Amino acid sequence: MHTATLMLLGSGELGREFAIAAKRLGCRVIACDRSESAPAMQVADAFEVFSMLDGKALTAAVKKHKPDVIVPEIEAIDTDTLAKLESDGWRVAPSAKAVQLTMNRDGIREFAARDLALITSRYKFAESREDAIAAAAEIGVPCVVKPVMSSSGKGQTTVKEAGDVGAAYDYAVANMRGDRPRVIVEEFIEFDSEITLLTVATEAGVLFCAPIGHRQEAGDYRESWQPAKIADGALLSARRQARKIVEALRGYGIFGVEFFIKGDQAIFSELSPRPHDTGMVTLITQFPNEFELHLRAVLKLPIPSIELTRPGASAVILASEESENFEFEGLAEALARGHPGAPVDLRIFCKPKTLKNRRMGIALAGGTDAEDAVATAKAAAAAVKIRYS
Repeated sequence: MHTATLMLLGSGELGREFAIAAKRLGCRVIACDRSESAPAMQVADAFEVFSMLDGKALTAAVKKHKPDVIVPEIEAIDTDTLAKLESDGWRVAPSAKAVQLTMNRDGIREFAARDLALITSRYKFAESREDAIAAAAEIGVPCVVKPVMSSSGKGQTTVKEAGDVGAAYDYAVANMRGDRPRVIVEEFIEFDSEITLLTVATEAGVLFCAPIGHRQEAGDYRESWQPAKIADGALLSARRQARKIVEALRGYGIFGVEFFIKGDQAIFSELSPRPHDTGMVTLITQFPNEFELHLRAVLKLPIPSIELTRPGASAVILASEESENFEFEGLAEALARGHPGAPVDLRIFCKPKTLKNRRMGIALAGGTDAEDAVATAKAAAAAVKIRYS
């Protein structure tokens, strides 16, 4: 007997870990994705292959499987259909409003800055090359140009010269998701660090995980660690802002709320209403991990506490080329990087195809502190090689 039927919209590596957590509590999982053999499909009870932007296919899948909860895992979803399903009585986690606003950066940024008065960088939106150049002239250079709809940092450029804005706009549009050529041009902040504050909205109230630090390259994360060292004032500011926005978005589940940290100030950047890629570090650092927290919140199960069990880090394993014929080597060498007090674990995502710079797995490591864990995780990730044939 299962406790609930959960329908995943998007079935990547985050969905895979969520599905595993759900199966451990006896749930039935339906994995939906545009690609057959997506990671979460491999551990689900059933799957459906269709584009999440296809509203008719989405509605048909929901009516076929009758899930207790619809759980979005990606940004690119037909959110109008999702809202209609919610209004018809189907439950969306955390809420259709949260998914609608965060599908595009313009929606969540406007909501955060204008409606909630959170601390943000200065920004403007642009729908043409000319608009982007004008926006950069007003915001000032250096600035950051990125599509309003994308994932994992795709299409993002830090512009250092005014003459490069047009090319940055073209790059953003070429790498966006959806069919809306719109970008955000935002102030470049000389921040001390970036953090993800995993914030859990539950029936009993809002809970926080220890802050997660991360390093980005080409707009995507390369390492993350927990706990991140930030000033007490910055942490209080981040928690206050995160609580304000998740309560406004409503619903139950985990939110990955990203901030720039500058001294005692936390500057709101972005929000994902689902488990966060940088939060995969919680698989080795805390109990419950972010996937178990999302599941418990969605199912309205108790979360008496969130325990940080050790400092830890994650480091990504990237592909270097496109291929459907490949295998992993060096797993033994990677696992051997662990030692007492600094365990190492791996997650290979089982994606059916590699792409250049595609994340194919992560190395996880504990340590005496976050810096030690990062070094071990990076060494373990570097030991894993992808051989193409």
